Amino acid sequence: MLPDTAHAARPKRVGGLHLAIVTETYPPEINGVANTMRHLVEGLARRGHRLQLIRPRQQAEQRPLDSDRIAVHLVPGLPIPGYQGLRFGLPVYWRLRRLWSRSTPDLVYIATQGPLGHAALSAARAHRIPTVTGFHTQFQQYSQHYGLGFFTQQIAETLRHFHNRSDMTLVPTAELQQELSNEGFRHVHVFGRGVDVNLFSPAWRDPGLRREWGCDDDTLAILYVGRIAPEKNLALARQTYRAIRAVRRTARFVLVGDGPLLEQIRRDNPEYICPGARVGEELSRYYASGDLFLFPSLTETYGNVVPEAMASGLPVVAFGYAAAGSLIDPWSNGVTLKGADRDAFVAAGCELARDLERLRNLGERARQTAEGISWDRVIRGVEERLYQVIHRSGGTEACRATMATTSE
Repeated sequence: MLPDTAHAARPKRVGGLHLAIVTETYPPEINGVANTMRHLVEGLARRGHRLQLIRPRQQAEQRPLDSDRIAVHLVPGLPIPGYQGLRFGLPVYWRLRRLWSRSTPDLVYIATQGPLGHAALSAARAHRIPTVTGFHTQFQQYSQHYGLGFFTQQIAETLRHFHNRSDMTLVPTAELQQELSNEGFRHVHVFGRGVDVNLFSPAWRDPGLRREWGCDDDTLAILYVGRIAPEKNLALARQTYRAIRAVRRTARFVLVGDGPLLEQIRRDNPEYICPGARVGEELSRYYASGDLFLFPSLTETYGNVVPEAMASGLPVVAFGYAAAGSLIDPWSNGVTLKGADRDAFVAAGCELARDLERLRNLGERARQTAEGISWDRVIRGVEERLYQVIHRSGGTEACRATMATTSE
């Protein structure tokens, strides 16, 4: 097994590592994995490493521009059913073999477990290139919300087999690390998450936007940001909002995001504010202009929206796992509930709605917590793990020697 220290000897290489990052989602696609991968790629490039970014070509996309340290390699893809705007990459095994014969990375990081991810893992192993996989999505839990519950165990076994073929699997929390280790996943380590406290900040609060929502200074604006989909447990957020309305009749509910349930929710609840997906500074304004963040999901691997809301000065009500379990001290900087207690979730939302001073104090402390989460610190931790894997494999010289004898 790898040493647990973060200071394993680094291979000698002038100008940083040569890394391949394989992902089936990347901005401008809007989801937590895409956001995380952007931070990883850009953060590693800033730290002096050269990267091959391998991902599917997005719809109507022109050839993206390479940078000095990031070479983009686009592969064919197909739409993901039920996920409008997202695509999975085709299993271009031989294309990756040829690419890595010409330009051999020191390590391949594979973020997704679709056809492209499986092909990349097989191609890297064929070339004896060290590999690290990321566990970014709870596919086995999602299956229960899309009529595939019968396949949950099979999906879990497939994921375990995939990740155990790599040299290391990175997960976002210590909780998930322990869970996967108990299920037979090997070499599991934590790749935490950060938040941009300048992009997500109370400074973006916009009275004009609140007026568009029908809110004045005393109106409680309840916010949800994320995919509008069955796996997000939005029925509980809607139930909580209805209960809050009994406490504060003027409260408004703002759901930011896109997904298969969006049109139905708009149709059934015309009083809701449903602007669709928002990104960048516009998303920052939406976060900061809210007052309370409801996040009832029970299927998160991490949940990037939780630290984004906290950085924006919002107290979060969520179940106590993933990001919420890691970052929230109950009733100090937000609220977490045990298990899947729906009644407790609703009661917590109502209690905060009754006591606005307490709500604002929790929001201030949420911001203070978020200020201690640095993406730079997170990327440094990932970098150390990548060095460990390469060192364990024998270093970059061993990789190049292997490639020199590999025949196509």
